[in-house]
Amino acid sequence: MGMNAAARFPLRAQLAMTPHLEGIMTEQAPKAFPVSWDQFHRDSRALAWRLSGQGAFRAIVCITRGGLVPAAIVARELGTRVIETISIASYSGGRQGSLSILKGISPEILAEEGAGILVIDDLVDTGATMKVVREMLPKAHVATVYAKPLGRPLVDTFVTEVSQDTWIYFPWDLELSYAKPIIGKE
Repeated sequence: MGMNAAARFPLRAQLAMTPHLEGIMTEQAPKAFPVSWDQFHRDSRALAWRLSGQGAFRAIVCITRGGLVPAAIVARELGTRVIETISIASYSGGRQGSLSILKGISPEILAEEGAGILVIDDLVDTGATMKVVREMLPKAHVATVYAKPLGRPLVDTFVTEVSQDTWIYFPWDLELSYAKPIIGKE
């Protein structure tokens, strides 16, 4: 007897039944791509492997908040000690809006237009955020864990491409909750 989709993909079934996420899934992206902590860690290490052949980076600039976790993993794997952040707000309530730079990059990092700098984010979507960072650091190497087609040309290295209409649910956006037994008896 085969398992139904809800039994094979319990997190996806949970997301489909989560009322506060319903608008995001139905209005913005009909395809859900939930990512566990284990999967994100594996994908971030895969990114580090791809970057290891690029030479040494003098610093990492991570785009907060999504770039914090992969930047920590990549920094550990590549032995990079200097980590800078830039904070650009572009999403509010699950929708992409106007960009706002909340925290800029230090003058020491900006001095050489990003030469020897690795920029890391979790995802490049439309590329709007990455365009701003590319203008600030045109010589930097840009890497993301996930890439969508509209933003992909702005990234030098990535691990996984997903379709533009896919919404990625990162582990920090999810929580565990009770799941009913498959047969329905408790």
